[in-house]
Amino acid sequence: MRLALIHIVQETNDFNPVLTTLADFQAFGLYEGEDIARHFSDIGQIGGHYAAIRESGLEVETVPIIRAWAVAGGRISREAFAFFQEKIRIGLEAIGPIDGLVLHLHGACAAEGVDDVEGEQAELCRQILGPDIPILLGLDHHANVTHKIMANCTAIVGHRTQPHDVFDTGKVGTQVLLRILTGKLKPVMAWRKIPLLSHQEQFLTSKGPMKIWFDQARALEADPRVLQASNYPMQPWLDVAEGGWSTIVVTDGDQTLAEKLADELADLAWLMRDDFQVREAVSVDDAVRAGDAAERGMIVLSDTGDTVFGGAAGDSNLILESILRQGTRSRTLIPLISPQAVATLVAAGEGAEVTLPLGGDAATAFFKPLTVTGRVRRIGGGPVRLDYNHQPEVDMGRVVVFDVGPVTLLISELRGVAGNVPGVYEAFGIDLSDYKMAVLKTASNFQYFAPITSQVIRADTRGPGQSDVFTLPWQRIPRPVYPLETISDWRAHSSQPGAGTG
Repeated sequence: MRLALIHIVQETNDFNPVLTTLADFQAFGLYEGEDIARHFSDIGQIGGHYAAIRESGLEVETVPIIRAWAVAGGRISREAFAFFQEKIRIGLEAIGPIDGLVLHLHGACAAEGVDDVEGEQAELCRQILGPDIPILLGLDHHANVTHKIMANCTAIVGHRTQPHDVFDTGKVGTQVLLRILTGKLKPVMAWRKIPLLSHQEQFLTSKGPMKIWFDQARALEADPRVLQASNYPMQPWLDVAEGGWSTIVVTDGDQTLAEKLADELADLAWLMRDDFQVREAVSVDDAVRAGDAAERGMIVLSDTGDTVFGGAAGDSNLILESILRQGTRSRTLIPLISPQAVATLVAAGEGAEVTLPLGGDAATAFFKPLTVTGRVRRIGGGPVRLDYNHQPEVDMGRVVVFDVGPVTLLISELRGVAGNVPGVYEAFGIDLSDYKMAVLKTASNFQYFAPITSQVIRADTRGPGQSDVFTLPWQRIPRPVYPLETISDWRAHSSQPGAGTG
C-alpha cells in the first residue's frame, strides 16, 4: 500500500493586517521529501500518521511531499499561496501510483484574494489524483468547512480536543483511511453549516458547552457504522464568505444515518448557543490587581485580544500600560513582537538604558505606542529548542530581553510562539521562578505553562483576537449570524441546513 502525505497549516485572523509570508513558515521549517519523516515521525500530526501505520501491522509506504506550518496570523501572501499550490502540484504529479492521500490542513486559512485556501488545495489534489483515489483530510476543529472542501475529500477528521492533540488527529485520520482501503468501505459524509459565532473563552473541550458538544460526537462514534463525527466551532476572527460553524459525520455507506447524526450535532450546538457566549474575562486593571494580590505565582494573565495563537499580531501593550500606571510591584513576564523595537534595542546594545515607544506598531486599529524607559538585559536569537507539540524548535529571529520596572519583556522580530511556551524564556537566560505573573498571548492554550501555574486570569483586552465579536469590523461573513443578529431558526439562514430533525 502506498500513501502520499501533505501537511500545510496556517490559521488566519482577518483582523490582523500583517500578512503571513513564506518567512513565517520558514521560521518553523519548510520540509520536503524524506526530511519530513526524519524530523516528524514521532511528533505532531505526521507522528500520529506514522504511529497508526506501525500499529496497523500493514505494509505501507508513506511518500511525504511537503510539511509547512506557521503560527496563526494575518492572511497568507499571494506568493505563499502560489508556492504551496506549486509544491502540491509538482509533488503529486511526480509521485507515481498511490492508494490514498493523507492531507493535513488547518481549515481556517485565507490568502490575499482567496477566502478558502484549503478548498483550493483540496480541489487541486482531486484534479491531479482523479475521482477514485481516497483523500483523507485532517482539520483543526476551528476550521471553516466549505462546499469546496466537502466536494473534494473522501473523509474528514478533526481535532477532538482543545487544547489540540495534533498527534491524535494524525493517528485517527490514518486509521480511518486504512479502514477505508483495507475494508473496501464506501464512506459518505453529511455536514451542516450553522450561522453561529462565539468568542474563544468557551473553547476548551474539558468543560462547559464545548465538552457537551464534543462528548456527543464521541458518543456517536460508538456506532460501528460511524467512521467519524467531528465538530467545527470556527475560530472567531475569520471574515470570509462561507464563514460559520459546522459539523460533519462520516459513515460507511449509510447516507441517511450520516444526515440524521449531523442534524443532531448541529441542533445540539444551536441549543447551547447562548452558553457559548458566556464571558469570563475581567477588565485589564482588575486582572492586573488580582494577579498582584494573589498569595503566590505563577499567575497567568491571558491577553485575550492579542492572542498570537489565534492570529493576533502580538503587539499589544495594554497589560504593560496597566502594570506601570498602577504601580504594580510583582515581577511580570510579557512577550512583544516588534521588529522595530528589536532593531532599536540591538543598536543600543546590552546594558544600555533606552527610552522608546513600544507596541501598537502592527495592529494600529487597536493599539497605540506606549513610551517606556528600560534597560537591555540580553540580546540573542536563532533557533530555540522547545517542548512543543507541533515541532521541536522555532526561530524567533533576533530577541531582546528588556527590563522596564517590574516587567521583563521578551521582544522578538518573528512571531514564533510569543511567550506562550516557558522554554522560550529559558532559552534566553530567564529564570521563571523569579516571576509572579506571566502574560500569555492566548485565550485558551495555557497547557505549556500549566505545570507551574497557580491561577489563570483572563484579561478582557481589545485586539484582533478580542472576545467582543460585536465591534470587530466584519465585512464578508454571511449575515445574519448569531449573536451579531438575533436568530431563532438556524436552518432558515444556513447554506447547508439539511432536512432537519422535525
